[in-house]
Amino acid sequence: MSASKPPTQPLPQPDTAWRELHEAATLPYKTAGNFAWRFARGKLGRDPVFRGLIERRLIDARHARVVDIGCGQGLFASLLASMSAMQAKGRWPASWPATTAAAQYTGIELMPKDIARAQASIGHLRPAPRLLCADMCNADLPACDLVVILDVLHYVDIPAQNDVLRRVRDALQPEGRLLLRVGDASDRRGFAVSQWVDRMVTRIRGHKVSPTWGRPLSAWVAALEGFGFKVHSVPMSQGTPFANVLLVADICLPEVKE
Repeated sequence: MSASKPPTQPLPQPDTAWRELHEAATLPYKTAGNFAWRFARGKLGRDPVFRGLIERRLIDARHARVVDIGCGQGLFASLLASMSAMQAKGRWPASWPATTAAAQYTGIELMPKDIARAQASIGHLRPAPRLLCADMCNADLPACDLVVILDVLHYVDIPAQNDVLRRVRDALQPEGRLLLRVGDASDRRGFAVSQWVDRMVTRIRGHKVSPTWGRPLSAWVAALEGFGFKVHSVPMSQGTPFANVLLVADICLPEVKE
């Protein structure tokens, strides 16, 4: 008589899986100190964008080469690695898209303190993340499948914003995707709250508060379409008073004529 197989463990429900993912992705930041750990836990736990990217199926196994512009302390890299580990252990909800087994991650961040916290926290990941202390306006962008820019492009003026978007388009490979979160300046109240909180967080992180340049959502979409992206927008400020919108911009493939 053959030995019976152990029963298959049921896949976790999304809420349970998200709690596991939150713990796994933020735990490495204890290495960099209490501030880094608490900031990671608060950011991942309260900002709707991270879970939203997963549950809206905006990142998946095709996105193996990732560039994170304005990466801070590299939280997105830790999230990707934890996603892969959970999937390998069979702890991935059926409703969530499969993720790449080992993302090649490049993080670009202007602030040396954030890069130092990233190195201390996620430098052990394999493949090793490439963490660059550089200005997004002139940093080299490697060929990639996914570019993530969350809440940082407004720190440079509009011509510089357009130049970053052009360089992103050139770096993205066929079927590549840009995930760009911006504030919608046409929502005056929500945009003003976003700007005030942004300045406060900048001060808390020990950085200089700089001028910012916003645009109405329609202007952001027009700019991206002008660079050849196919764009759709997703509200991304659930549970917050902000005017944040996630722009999902895909590289348009040329039509094949029969």
